Amino acid sequence: MSGPLRLVPDEAGPEHTVQLRTLPLKLRRPAPPEPEPEAEAEESLYLSADPLDELAERLRDVCADAVHPYEIAAFLESDGLSDEQAALLYGRPDAFTVAEELFEKVARRYPGPSSEFANPWRADPWRCVVRGLVFALPGLGYLLGANLFATTRMRFGLPSGMLALSVATLVSWGFNQALAHRSYRWLGRLRRREAAICLAVGAPAGALVAAATAYLVGGPLGALCFAAGQSCYLAAATVLLVLGREKFLLLALAPASVGAGVVLAVDVPQVVRTVVLLASLLLAVGLCVRELLVCIRGNERESVSLKLPVRQEVPHLLFGLACGALTLIAGLGETLHQAVRTGGDAVQGASTTPTGPAMIALTLSLGLAEWLLFRYRAMAVGALRTSHTSGQFTRRTGGILLGCLFIYLTTVAALDAAATVLWPGAPALGVPQLAAMLLLGGSLWLALLLNAFGFSWSTALICLAAAVAESAGLLAGADPIALQLIGCGAAALVLTSIAGPALGRTTQHR
Repeated sequence: MSGPLRLVPDEAGPEHTVQLRTLPLKLRRPAPPEPEPEAEAEESLYLSADPLDELAERLRDVCADAVHPYEIAAFLESDGLSDEQAALLYGRPDAFTVAEELFEKVARRYPGPSSEFANPWRADPWRCVVRGLVFALPGLGYLLGANLFATTRMRFGLPSGMLALSVATLVSWGFNQALAHRSYRWLGRLRRREAAICLAVGAPAGALVAAATAYLVGGPLGALCFAAGQSCYLAAATVLLVLGREKFLLLALAPASVGAGVVLAVDVPQVVRTVVLLASLLLAVGLCVRELLVCIRGNERESVSLKLPVRQEVPHLLFGLACGALTLIAGLGETLHQAVRTGGDAVQGASTTPTGPAMIALTLSLGLAEWLLFRYRAMAVGALRTSHTSGQFTRRTGGILLGCLFIYLTTVAALDAAATVLWPGAPALGVPQLAAMLLLGGSLWLALLLNAFGFSWSTALICLAAAVAESAGLLAGADPIALQLIGCGAAALVLTSIAGPALGRTTQHR
C-alpha cells in the first residue's frame, strides 16, 4: 500500500470492515449477515455490465478535476488498487489503463477560484468613499481661515503666511507618511498596542516639527496659528486613519464642513470662523487621544520584545515630501511663476482659481485610488490562479494594471469637470492643464502601487527627482505647465516601465 486506506462513506462504524473505494460495491466483503428477504438477497447478486462505469460514477469529482490520467492513476494507487486487482475486478491489465479509461469517461470540470479565496484583498467600497471624503473635506477649512492671512502683503506671489502654511504642510506630509508606514508595520505583526504607542509618540512630534518650521518661515500670527492647528489636525488624522477610525474623523470634520457651507452663503465674522475651526480641531484631537488610550490599555504587552529599524522609514519620508512638493507645484505653480517673473511682486489678481477644481478632484479621487489598489491585487491573485503560463499571467496583469489606471484617470477627469461646474467663476482646464493633472494623478497612483509591493526606494527616488526638477525649473522662471508635463510625464513613464515587468512576475503575488 502506498497510502492510507480511505473509509467508505457511511461504513465507518466499529462493526464494519475498512473497505477500498476502488473496489466494486457488490464485490466488497459484506458486513455481518443479517436476516433479509430472499428477494433482496437475489438482487444483491446483481453486477453491472462494466464495473468501471460504477467506479467512474463514484470517483466523478476526482476524475473531473484531473488534468492528466496520471493524476487519476496516482489516486488509484494511493487507494490501494494494484495491477492484479485491476485485472481481476475491472478486466484491465493495470491501474494505468483504468486511469486512462476513467479520464476518457468523465468530462473535465476544472474548478474555478472559490468565492472565499477569489478576493483575498477585499476592500469595502463604502470605507474607501469615506476615506476619500476625509481626504477632501479638510480643504473647506481654508475657506474659514482665509482672513487669517495678510492679503495686503505678498511673499512669492502668495499672501503673507501662506508660504509658512505650505512648508508646514509639506513637512507634515513627509513625517506622517513615515509614521503611518511604521505603525502599519506594527499592525502587520499583530501588535496593535505597539502601533498605538508609536503613534502616540510620533504624532505630537510631527505636529511640533511642522509648526516650528512654519514659525521659522514666518508670517502673521493668525496664519502661524492656523499652520500649527493644521499640523495638529494632520497628526490626529494620521492616527485615526491608521487605526481604522475614518468615521471618527468624518465626525470631527462636521463642524468645519457645515461652517464652510454657511460662509459660502453669508458673511460670517472671523471670530465665529475661528471657533468652528477650533471645534473641528479639538474633536479630532480628542477622538485621537481616546482611540490611543483604548488601544494601549485594551491590549496586553507582548512577552517577546521586537524592534523595528527606523531606516526603513526613510524612503517613505522622502516619498511623502516628493508627493507633497508635486501637489503644491500643481496647485500653486502658476502663482509662483508670476511672482518669479515680476521679482516677487506678483499681481494680486493672479490666483490659483483654475487649479482649485483640479485639486478638489485629486483629493476626492484618493478614496477610489485606494480601492483600485486593493482591486488590482485581488484581480492579480485571480489571474495567478487561472493562468497556465507565466507569459499569460504577465499579459493578464498588464491588462489589469492598464484597466485600473484608465478607470482612475477617467474618474479624476470627471471629478474635475464636476468641480469646475460647481466652483464659482472657475474656468475649465485647458488640454495642457488637464494632461498635467492626469499625469500627476497617474504617477502618484503607480507610485502607491509599487510601494505596496515593496519598491519603496525606487518610487521615492523617482518622485523626488521629478519634484526637484520641477522646483528648480519653477525658480528659474520656466512655465509650470510645461514643467509638470515633463516632470510628471517622465515619472509616469519610468514608473510604468518598472511596474509592467516587476508586477508581471508570479512571485510578487504569492
